[in-house]
Amino acid sequence: MFSAEGKNLPCTVIEVGPCVVTQIKNMERDGYEAVQLAFGDKKEKNTNKAEMGRFAAAGVSPKRHLVEFKGFEKEFKLGDAITVDFFNENDWVDIVGTSKGKGFQGVVKRHGFGGVGQTTHGQHNRLRAPGSLGASSYPSKVMKGMRMAGRTGGDRVTVQNLQVIKVIPEHNLLLVKGSVPGAKGSIVLIEK
Repeated sequence: MFSAEGKNLPCTVIEVGPCVVTQIKNMERDGYEAVQLAFGDKKEKNTNKAEMGRFAAAGVSPKRHLVEFKGFEKEFKLGDAITVDFFNENDWVDIVGTSKGKGFQGVVKRHGFGGVGQTTHGQHNRLRAPGSLGASSYPSKVMKGMRMAGRTGGDRVTVQNLQVIKVIPEHNLLLVKGSVPGAKGSIVLIEK
């Protein structure tokens, strides 16, 4: 996108909803207050009876993803559809998603280690090695929390304070300035 001043803005396009209110939790019955939203259709044969009862009470077809939000209990009723119209341009949102999985990675990629460098101290084939891992005879172990090689990515990530650049209600699209966690087509939560 280009701003009114002609500045180039990197944007991410997100399809928002429509999300349906499937349950409204209250203090008397559930012990806390929240609104449960559902997104994405699924077949009845893949839905258990408890979920089918919840969807029937809301008057909607079975949905795949269920998420709860606090603070909106008074605004919505059971069966209401929430669309992209809930957001306005120049709103600030937080987006939660699962980051891309990168598999097993070494310490340079996973933690940003610098490696050994060039050919110092006679290193000839260990430029990206982690180096020393722990103390000597005491405590004679690698301490818990040591940054080492391992699986990277696939974590829950929250990107805060992203600006809504444009809302396209006819296609349920939201343009957000910046990048959001996850691969293309993944499910994210947008918190206002």
